[in-house]
Amino acid sequence: MDPLQMAHSSPRKKRPRQMGAPMLSPPHNIKFQDLVLYILEKKMGTTRRAFLMELARRKGFRVDNELSDSITHIVAENNSGSDVLEWLQVQNIKASSQLELLDISWLIESMGAGKPVEMTGKHQLVSMRRDYTASPNPELQKTLPVAVKKISQYACQRRTTLNNYNNVFTDAFEVLAENYEFRENEVFSLTFMRAASVLKSLPFTIISMKDTEGIPCLGDQVKCIIEEIIEDGESSEVKAVLNDERYQSFKLFTSVFGVGLKTSEKWFRMGFRTLSKIKSDKSLKFTPMQKAGFLYYEDLVSCVTRAEAEAVGVLVKEAVRAFLPDAFVTMTGGFRRGKKIGHDVDFLITSPGSTDEDEEQLLPKVINLWERKGLLLYCDLVESTFEKLKLPSRKVDALDHFQKCFLILKLHHQRVDGGKYSQQEGKTWKAIRVDLVMCPYERRAFALLGWTGSRFERDLRRYASHERKMILDNHALYDKTKKIFLKAESEEEIFAHLGLDYIEPWERNA
Repeated sequence: MDPLQMAHSSPRKKRPRQMGAPMLSPPHNIKFQDLVLYILEKKMGTTRRAFLMELARRKGFRVDNELSDSITHIVAENNSGSDVLEWLQVQNIKASSQLELLDISWLIESMGAGKPVEMTGKHQLVSMRRDYTASPNPELQKTLPVAVKKISQYACQRRTTLNNYNNVFTDAFEVLAENYEFRENEVFSLTFMRAASVLKSLPFTIISMKDTEGIPCLGDQVKCIIEEIIEDGESSEVKAVLNDERYQSFKLFTSVFGVGLKTSEKWFRMGFRTLSKIKSDKSLKFTPMQKAGFLYYEDLVSCVTRAEAEAVGVLVKEAVRAFLPDAFVTMTGGFRRGKKIGHDVDFLITSPGSTDEDEEQLLPKVINLWERKGLLLYCDLVESTFEKLKLPSRKVDALDHFQKCFLILKLHHQRVDGGKYSQQEGKTWKAIRVDLVMCPYERRAFALLGWTGSRFERDLRRYASHERKMILDNHALYDKTKKIFLKAESEEEIFAHLGLDYIEPWERNA
C-alpha cells in the first residue's frame, strides 16, 4: 500500500510493547528549515502518530517529539479548533500569534506534493490572528488574548473578503434565503442571509458544531442545517427546495430582466413553467423592460466578466467626458468589491465643477449619443427627486433620489481586452446591463458607499440607527442626538463619524 494511503487508513490494533532497547529513527535530511511540526496524539493514537511522524521526516519535514516554543505548526486529526486551543491551555503553553493549527489533511497533501502546500481555509483549524468568539474559559482568554475577540453581529464590523472558507454552508443558506424571499417571508429570509454573511467572514472552516459556539446570527434553525451538512454532506431541506417546482419556476422567471416577485407569482398561478410558453402566449402583456429582458435573455443571463466591465467603463467615460470633461466616473457594485464576474455594471458619475443644469442634462445627452451610435438597446431614465430639505430618509433600505438610468448597451467584442475576445459565430457583440447614477459632488462619498453595495451597506445603516442614533442613506448622515448633518468628503470620514474602523471595498463582500 502507498504510504499516503496508509496515512488515511485507520490505525491497527496496538501490539504489546517489546521490552528492550528502544529503536532509534535514522537521521533524516530536513528540507524545510522554517517549519517545525508537532503532531497531536489526541484522538489519533500512538501508533498512527508515530507512523505519520516518521513518514513526514522521510519527506524532509522537521517533526519534534515534544511541544515547545520552537513549534510553528500543530497538526491534529478529528479535532476542532476549540479542542486544540483547550488542549494547549492544559499544557500551559502560551500560543504565539504565529502558530498555525492545521488539520492532518494539510500534512498529507504536503507529503504527497513533496513540499509544504499553501494553507487554505479547509486546512486551518483556527487562525491565531482571527477575530473569534470569546471563550467560556477565562484562563484560556488570558493564554490566547489575540484569538478570542468577539465576532460582531454587524457585517460593517467584520472584514469579509471573497475568500469564503464555508461555501458548503453559505451556498445552502442562500438557497433557503432566496426561497423564503420568493415566498415573501422576510423574517426567515433575513435569518439565513445573516447566517450566510457571518460565515463568509470567518477565516477558518467550520468542521464541527463546537466551532459554531458563540458565533452570532446562528439560531437553532440555522445550526440544525449546519449539523446536518457536517454529518451527511448535504441538507435535506435545501435538497427539497432545489427540487421544488415553485422555487424552480420563480428562479427562472426572475432571471428575466424586469420580472419581479408579483409577476412571477402571477405566471406561476397561471400554470406557466417555461419561458418559451410565456413568450408564445398572446394573452400576456409585457412591459418595455420585460420585452428587452426576453429579447436579450441569453446575453443578460450570462455573467459579465471583469474585462467586459472595464470595456464598458471606457465607453461610459468617453461619453460622459464628451459633455463634462472634469467628471469622475467610478465603477461601483460587485466589481469595486473585487469580484471577477457580475450580472451588471454600475457607475457613479459626479463632477466638481458642474451646475444643477449640467447634472440634469448629462445622462440624456449620453443616452442620445449612444443611440446615434447604435449602442443603445434599452433605456429607462429616472429623473432626480433629490431635495435637500427632505433628507434624510427614515427607511433603512430606501432607494436614493439621484437621477439614474437603467440601460442595456451593445458591447462589441473587439472592445474587450484588445479584441482578443472569443467571438460567437455570426455575432460580434454582447448585450450588457449597465446602471448609471448622476450624483451631486458634495454627496459623492455617501452615494459611493451605498452603490458599492452588498448587504454590508444595509447593515451599516442598521448599525448607524441602532447603535449610534444616526440615520445614514445614499445622500447624507444625520445625527439625531445633535440634530445636525455630518459632512464627509470620503468613505473613511463616514466610518469615522460612526466610530468604526474603515473597511476597504474588497472587504465588504457580506
